[in-house]
Amino acid sequence: MSTEGNKKLFLFDAMALIYRAHFAFSKNPRINSKGLNTGIMLGFTNTLLEVIEKEKPTHMAVAFDTKAPTFRHVQFEAYKANRLEQPEDIEIGIPWIKEIVKGFNIPVLELDGYEADDIIGTIAKKAEYKSFTVYMMTPDKDYGQLVEDHIFLYKPSFMGNAVDIMGPKEVCAKWDIANPDQVRDILGLMGDSVDNIPGIPGIGAKTATKLLKEYGTIEELLKNTDKLKGKQRENVENFGPQGLLSKELATINQEVPIAFKPEDYTYDGPNEEKLKALFAELEFRALTRRVFNETVTQPKMNVHEQLGLFTGQYEKTDQKETVETIVDEAEELAPMPTPLDTLDSVAHSYHLVDTPAKIKDLVNYLELQDEFCFDTETTSVNANAAELVGLSFSYIEREGFYVPIPSDQKEAKTILSNFTELFLNEKISKIGQNIKYDLLVLKNYGLEVRGALYDTMIAHYLIDPEGRHSMDWLSELYLNYKPVSIVSLIGKKGKGQGNMRDLAPEAISDYAAEDADITLQLKKALDPELKSNQLEKLFCDVEVPLIPVLAAMEFEGVRIDTKSLAELSIELENESKLIEERVYAIAGEKFNLSSPKQLGEILFTKLNLDPKAKKTKTGQYATGEEVLSKMALEHEIARVILEYRQLIKLKSTYVDALPLLINEKTGRIHTSYNQAVTATGRLSSTNPNLQNIPIRTERGREIRKAFVPRDENYVILAADYSQIELRIMASFAKDESMIEAFRLGRDIHATTAAKIFKVDLDEVTSDMRRKAKTANFGIIYGISAFGLSQRLNIPRGEASDIIKAYFEEFPAVKNYMDSCVENARKHEYVETILGRRRYLRDINSRNATMRSFAERNAINAPIQGSAADMIKVAMVEIHKWMQSQKLKSKMLLQVHDELVFDAHKDEVELLKKHIPEIMSNAVKVEVPLEVEVGVGKDWLEAH
Repeated sequence: MSTEGNKKLFLFDAMALIYRAHFAFSKNPRINSKGLNTGIMLGFTNTLLEVIEKEKPTHMAVAFDTKAPTFRHVQFEAYKANRLEQPEDIEIGIPWIKEIVKGFNIPVLELDGYEADDIIGTIAKKAEYKSFTVYMMTPDKDYGQLVEDHIFLYKPSFMGNAVDIMGPKEVCAKWDIANPDQVRDILGLMGDSVDNIPGIPGIGAKTATKLLKEYGTIEELLKNTDKLKGKQRENVENFGPQGLLSKELATINQEVPIAFKPEDYTYDGPNEEKLKALFAELEFRALTRRVFNETVTQPKMNVHEQLGLFTGQYEKTDQKETVETIVDEAEELAPMPTPLDTLDSVAHSYHLVDTPAKIKDLVNYLELQDEFCFDTETTSVNANAAELVGLSFSYIEREGFYVPIPSDQKEAKTILSNFTELFLNEKISKIGQNIKYDLLVLKNYGLEVRGALYDTMIAHYLIDPEGRHSMDWLSELYLNYKPVSIVSLIGKKGKGQGNMRDLAPEAISDYAAEDADITLQLKKALDPELKSNQLEKLFCDVEVPLIPVLAAMEFEGVRIDTKSLAELSIELENESKLIEERVYAIAGEKFNLSSPKQLGEILFTKLNLDPKAKKTKTGQYATGEEVLSKMALEHEIARVILEYRQLIKLKSTYVDALPLLINEKTGRIHTSYNQAVTATGRLSSTNPNLQNIPIRTERGREIRKAFVPRDENYVILAADYSQIELRIMASFAKDESMIEAFRLGRDIHATTAAKIFKVDLDEVTSDMRRKAKTANFGIIYGISAFGLSQRLNIPRGEASDIIKAYFEEFPAVKNYMDSCVENARKHEYVETILGRRRYLRDINSRNATMRSFAERNAINAPIQGSAADMIKVAMVEIHKWMQSQKLKSKMLLQVHDELVFDAHKDEVELLKKHIPEIMSNAVKVEVPLEVEVGVGKDWLEAH
């Protein structure tokens, strides 16, 4: 019951808290026996109970947003336009949460045309006027503008952080402003990406604070733009109205037509009958006991199984435990993630190993182990440019050792020589996180690492291909432990970031030793998941053996002909200028061709090429590649602009950029291969991104001409799988017609054309073959009639007929595709030929767009992933063979389905014989795998 002297009103922002619960349970969904995901209902209810029990409010209300547009959408059409579609668990959960709130006898507030924060702002002001102390419960920063002496922002606890209650003093300190009302000005200046509020370009939080200290408000700032300088003045003057609009959008409306009658908000406890029924339906047994002190009957479940909190699967448990106890314990743990352990809260024994005697003792201990974990501390993320600062080791949980390495190369190698035999010992397994980097760093210091390897990053990549794989993230996920942040040592990325070399060994020791210790613990946590998901063989036989292969390729690098690139750069510059003049001639005036805004005005305002032209969220015309490509069919200017952009991109991204990537010491480019990035299992590369070097245009292909052998005794040899994905599809689908065509060495695209156009093979025209080729490769990616019509520039009806004829002639392919989708629906993942999994969590989604995307992946992922498996196995086997033969030739590059070698002239014939043989037999399928081999003075000639 409320008392006049202590009126305490809590106002909950429902959607902010619902999304908070959604993210808290996204990794560990709470599925009840009916298949309902109850995570957000449980999280929200626990938050509500926490406030009721700890804060004892006298009055409460919960405000919801409605789906109706608000006055802000009228003011600014793009308001919140960047928001993703509401997650399915939230859409399903909102009605349940409203019923739960009503079950607690708490008012539900919502009003079309207004957001929850407007309702809360209005009620808060009215309640304060009636002598209430008001707490606005939300993590949303916008509410800071409402804070007054008796109105507080109550930010709930999350991820181990305590509740944060903010009054005027705390809000002003957080934003570094003079009064809470200036929160509106801050947001008006810097914008808010969450709500798609644009702000003023070039102004971030620090600049906004600085300007407000001087001028107080945006309005005053706009009156004094003459005092600003350079680009800042230009932006403020040009985008001033946008800043005012942004401030208006960020302003919480405190005049919502909603009454505040205190008696309607009084909290006198729940409607027990209604709430019990809801909890029973949702299977909230622990909450039932917590609120009503009652035990309820459980649904039937095997008493020897328990719900795995972190897997969503049932796990074996001690028979002595009852199901009720287990489920209740799970529920008690579920309200929100528990506080994370840190270095300060966990017992550990980390040692600085900085004398010869200590180093000797450490090496002696490590040599007695079956396995140990090691990590390098360096000065750069680029392994080929990094200076080694220290080595850390761990062989037992919670114990770690850090060995500082001096900058003097001679001294460094003297210390490292103590570890030579240890790293060469093939009987000891070496564990690491992104261990390829460490292998490269050590190799640059003359240390070779042999023996079995284990990489926690790669292990987790196989377990969750689309997840995050950093050590810090895995530590929080698996060990409930937050490691020391690198930022605490050297600061954030940017000009002011420090360097590990500048720190004393004592400052690095715990951080480095912790890295090795945590990685060792992660191995123990990840191993069972690899085994339970049948991924251990793929990990041990393919991915791990590939690590030293990639390290060797990165270490080797490739020579670049800078002279040919310089010549090509001049040619591209001249060509682009000529094309630029053609654009101006068609447009009838000169303009900035690189400005989307100016280009849009020329195309759609002056030339009026498309009266229905779409605009972007910023109000200017869309002039992206997709738009121009559609226009190019009818308008020359669009074709010419696309050609111009292509040349400019070639020049800036590759021709001018490649020479800048040459390593000063080696004179070669050392690309970095990413083994844990793509969801399909394909390798990607950076610095440079080899996969994106264009090959469809003549100018694009010329870039390959710059990749040359090391000297006159070598040539470039390229070995490329021919139509590997089509061959895999034919094999998986067991389509006899396709299999026969491949076995007989026929032109598969001409064969396909003959079948779908119902003509003899010798009657197939080049146009028919082109259409069949597009269909062949498009089918693998689940192409639609619309997609095929776009690619071939044909009517959708004709494209539909081609797809229909394709499936009539190749029914086994259609059956295979249907079975892929059906199996994916059942298991929510698909597998490659070697068991690599691609999880498809949206395959059963009610959202048609998300579901169809997952269906296409269900068809394509096994094919593309199997192609990745094959080339990885081939790389491992080729590397082994080349080492066994002690060849001078080196494997240099892997791009898509192609391998590129620096081939010694004396070894070319040997390579031409054995490499295709190894590649074609890497993984056995029903269709023969064909490998095309080329040799030349550069990559272009060899390809």
